[in-house]
Formats: sequence, C-alpha cells, structure tokens
Amino acid sequence: MTGYTCKYTPVELLYALGGKAELLNDEAEDFEYAEGVTHANLCCHAKALLEHSTAVDELILVNCCDSIRRVYDVLKSQGRHKFLFLFDLPHDDGACARQQVKRELLQLAGLYGRQHSSSFDRQLFFEACRASTDPVPDKPFLAVMGARVSRRLLLSMQEKVQYPVIDLTCGGNRRLEPLPSHAETLDFVALMDWYAAALLQLVPCMRMTNVGGRRSLWENENLRGIIYNTVKFCDYYGFDYAALKKETALPILKIESDFTPQSAGQLSTRLEAFAESLKARHGTLPRIKNRQRGLFAGIDSGSTTTKMVVLDQSAHVVASSIVRTGAKTQKSAQAALEEVCRQLETDQDSFAAIVATGYGRNNIVFASDTKTEITCHAKGAHFLNSDIRTIVDIGGQDSKVICLDKNGAVANFIMNDKCAAGTGRFLEVMARTLELELLDMSNAGFTWKHDLTISSMCTVFAESEVISLIADNHSTADIIHGLNKSVATKTASMVSRSGGQAPYMMTGGVARNMGVVRELEKKLGASLFITEAPDLCGALGAALFALE
Repeated sequence: MTGYTCKYTPVELLYALGGKAELLNDEAEDFEYAEGVTHANLCCHAKALLEHSTAVDELILVNCCDSIRRVYDVLKSQGRHKFLFLFDLPHDDGACARQQVKRELLQLAGLYGRQHSSSFDRQLFFEACRASTDPVPDKPFLAVMGARVSRRLLLSMQEKVQYPVIDLTCGGNRRLEPLPSHAETLDFVALMDWYAAALLQLVPCMRMTNVGGRRSLWENENLRGIIYNTVKFCDYYGFDYAALKKETALPILKIESDFTPQSAGQLSTRLEAFAESLKARHGTLPRIKNRQRGLFAGIDSGSTTTKMVVLDQSAHVVASSIVRTGAKTQKSAQAALEEVCRQLETDQDSFAAIVATGYGRNNIVFASDTKTEITCHAKGAHFLNSDIRTIVDIGGQDSKVICLDKNGAVANFIMNDKCAAGTGRFLEVMARTLELELLDMSNAGFTWKHDLTISSMCTVFAESEVISLIADNHSTADIIHGLNKSVATKTASMVSRSGGQAPYMMTGGVARNMGVVRELEKKLGASLFITEAPDLCGALGAALFALE
C-alpha cells in the first residue's frame, strides 16, 4: 500500500503500475512519534501524517508546503520505508511547469515500476482516469472548503446537516479533465504529457500562483452553504477565507481543526448550530401536535451551571431554576427539573416538551429534543428584545458572539471555547488569587486609582501576573479594574471579528459583573441590554423551541 496526502499525487499512474494508493488524512490520537523525530511546532497535519506513515511501507509526498518537505526529510533520515518519493510540483500551470511535471511523472514511473517489478498498463490507467469524476452533485449540497479535512470530521459534518456534504478542500475535489479522443494512439511519453497538464488543471490549491480557478468551487447554483476548514497554524487558507467572504453571500461557517479528536465537542456545537441556521433559512420547524399537557421547558446544561425555564401555552415564564452543574450532567439536570416542579407543584408528566441545550444537552435523558446554545440564545434574545443584533454571551467556560438578522435568525457567530481567558472561569481563578468571593469582584473595581493593564490573556499566565502585582503592593481595586479591562478587550475583539453591530445584549453569568459590563460598554461605544436573569437566555430560547 502506498500512502499519499495531496490531491496532485498521480494516483492513476500508481494504479496503472500495479500499486494501490491510500489517502493518509486521518486524525492522530497523539503526536508521540512525530514529536520524537521533529520539533513540536510542526504543522499538526504534518505531525498526523508522520504518525500514520508508520502504517505503510511506501509513501509519495508532494512538496506543497515547507511542513511536508520537513516530513520528507525526517522520513528519509529514518530510512524505514521501502519506497519514498517527493514529487516536485511547480507553482503555475504554464508550458514549462507542464514539462517539469512530465519529467517527475516519468521519473516516478521508472522508480515505482522497478520497486513493484511491473510495467505500465494503459487500460488500467484509462480506467483510473475515467473514475476521477466530478464530486459535485446536481442537487442542493454543502461544500467543505479550505484546508484538508479529516475523514472523521467530514463524517461528523455529514451526520449533522440535512444536505449532502462534499469535500472540496485541498485533500478532495479531484476531477481530471476527460481523456483525449486519440488517447489510445499516444505513446507513454505523450500520455504523460497529457497527464501532466490534467493534473495542473485541477482546481488550484492555495499554494499555486494563479488561484482564480477556485471561483468554480462556490459558483454553483446548488450550493447552499460553505463549511470553511482551516488547520491550526496554517496561513495559506486565511487569505482564501477573507477573499471568499467578499465573493459570496452564501452562509459560511469557519472552523479550525488540529488533526486530533480533542476538539470534537467544540466542533460539534459549531456544526450543529450552522445546520440549525440553515434549517431556519430553508425549512420549517416541527410543531407539537398534542398540547393537552400545557407546560413547555428549556434546559441549558452549561459547564458551570444548569438553567431551566418553563413556559405556559401563552409563552409566559411560570418557573425557572439555576443549579451548579457539578461532575454529573444528568444529576444536575434532574435537580433543575425537580426545582421547577416544586415551584409549580407538579411533576414531569405535566410537560408537553422539554428541549435541551448547552454542552451537556445530549446527556439529558428526559429531554424530548436538543438545540445548540447558539440557536437557543438567538431565540431567547429576539424574544426578549427584537431590536438586538448582537449577543455577547460570557459563560463559565466559553464566550460567544452571535450576530442576528432582523428576523432573529443567526447570521454569524464565533466562539472562544479552547481557552478560558475572558470567561467566568477566568474571573473565578482571579477571585481566588485575590482571596475574594466572586460576587465581591463585581463592584470592587469601581474605586480604582491606577490604570493597570493585565497583558496576559492566558488564565495561567494572567494569574502569575496578578500575583506579581499583589507583590508590588498594587491595590485590589486597581488589579480588578485591570482584569475587567482584560475581559472586555478580549470580548470586544470577538465582536469586531464577528462583524457584530449595535444594539447589543449581554447574557451569561458574567453579565452580572458590572465592572466587566462597564468596561465592555466603553470598548463597544454602546450600552448593553441586560435582563434581570442574563443566565437564563439560552434556557428561555430552548423553552420557546419546545413551545413551537
């Protein structure tokens, strides 16, 4: 088996020479081997490739970036592969580039044929070329664009949306132009000349000089939306994404993967929220047919607290509860349910529907349906104030900025869920460092005298910085003011990146911290709409979905 990773790899030639090619595009559980043979800052896809390279005896790489060149150098020095080849791909598709690729093909054919003791089979070559067909269907679909996407992540996308999801990344989207009518009469060298041109005419990846052909990826009448994948620390596709945002009005979800399964939960939330927004644009919501039981509830299972809101048939809030989530999601959800039942003097059988949201939504056994917190916050915010266009939600473990259209549908959103900086957890850690209760921090920063700046956005480093400020005898009020500014700066940056506009609404537990609220209002240059119970917005949205 011959492993490869780039769409420009001449897999048809390998097939015609008696080989079998396997795309090495899977995630790795860890990078133990890769970081043992190279440095830790290597591209995560390159490290995953190194991990999977140990499972094949033969490997053909394309010098599409410096990281892949580095992989080749490392594997060559290891000397563990029976066959290792670095295909030299030019950056353009002109006549000279075509001749260069043809020389590479002829060289590879000679080396690979000797390795396999085989000769070129014309009919197998023609068969493989004809099998390279257009992956784009003639019906509505979603496209994954940008950097290569792992098979697990692609499968996850396909499971979560109502449309076919087609891989149009640099690892997919491989369609050769049709064979010439006189292909049977061409000798091997002439056939490789045609093949070189065909490879260079693939939809260009971002390392090519002329990327104008990429427009064909999104100029399709059946395309309903784009999931744009970037690989951590890879700059190539940042430019492509910026250009794409200007070129098309299609809904786009930008995600980042690191070729490990560690971010599966965060990516799942993004994908589900995107799927829900598409459904709101193109479909209708299911309706509850039996309303004999007159209560409708939403439960928001967050990382820190679990919130529940109950509505009657007229969408009036009749009960609510907030409990600590703790170590067991189901246990805290049951406690929230029991609390609202106590308030209403009823039991679970009185509910017509219960919709769960939040990170623990899939683990709540008594819920009749689930929705992402993105969609539920949008629903709840629009219900509370239909003028709101941007929601700033700072929760215990993550922060979100959700942009709404005039109808209250999600127009765009971004999440900070890989780092605790700027979240409730960040403030909890700092309160503990300052030996304060979290509630006491809300107003303690109003009496500051010296304008301190907490420069570290990482929670761990910021804690060290605060300890240093304490040692330098700075007042608690000054330090808290610096922390409030730090949270506000990070949050305002997210609002700017999302394209958020006023009127603004702030939700989540941190909305109760007036020090953070005031600093964020300064950064945004506008006031924040905050309800009496900002924690309950997501649960309210879930309850409204239950009512619908």
